[in-house]
Amino acid sequence: MSGAGFVCYKGKGARLERALINFLVDLHSEKHGYEEISPPSLVRAEALMGTSQLPKFEEQLYGVERDELYLAPTAEVSLTNLHREELLPYSSLPLNYVAYTPCFRREAGAAGVGTRGLIRMHQFDKVELVKICPPESSEAELETLTSDAERVLQILGLHYRVIELCTGDLSFGAAKTYDIEVWAPGQGAYLEVSSCSDFTDFQARRMNLRFKDKDGKNRFCHTLNGSGTALARLYVALLETGLRPDGTIALPGALHGYFGAGSIE
Repeated sequence: MSGAGFVCYKGKGARLERALINFLVDLHSEKHGYEEISPPSLVRAEALMGTSQLPKFEEQLYGVERDELYLAPTAEVSLTNLHREELLPYSSLPLNYVAYTPCFRREAGAAGVGTRGLIRMHQFDKVELVKICPPESSEAELETLTSDAERVLQILGLHYRVIELCTGDLSFGAAKTYDIEVWAPGQGAYLEVSSCSDFTDFQARRMNLRFKDKDGKNRFCHTLNGSGTALARLYVALLETGLRPDGTIALPGALHGYFGAGSIE
């Protein structure tokens, strides 16, 4: 159908994926105060330039040359670009957005351990969180963003850890990043399910995204984003953690209503 690096969920597996998506979007929109957005999956080059995927990571992107569009590698691109070229009133900040989208990545050069199964794929589902705020609240918003992503794993009863990345491991445009990794018993390893980053004004300058402060001065916004969370690896950790000796899988209480049952038989 599509070749390596893709997956087709079936039956109860497809229902669990849908249950997780609905649980995540509801949690962040109803409990954490993010506005739900349903963005397009195709984006222009200037949108990718604004969030720093281009030009550095062009080899990782799927391009549609005829239409000069790209399949979005993450909803961060569309959500952060919602207000490009705008001058926002101070009273509107912070802006908090959540979106579920499929994500598309070539994962060029990836080979070996972690490239089989659901761990690393060319298409995967993700619920993304984006914040746009004034500079003075940027650091505090990163802590809130990370806490919101952590809350997912806490509610699901999954063991995890949070790591602050050193300067050498930061992405191209990030000023500070926390990686959240969930424990997958069957893998015997931690899997990254969220990377929460503060880009300060790096992306805003590329997008000309500004706000008018209390003194009437035009200033660049700060932008932040993080997965809330990435589904494929969360899916793996959930199944492996809930696996019983008889082969059935116990599901966390928070998913019972979404899935329609307390376990997968």
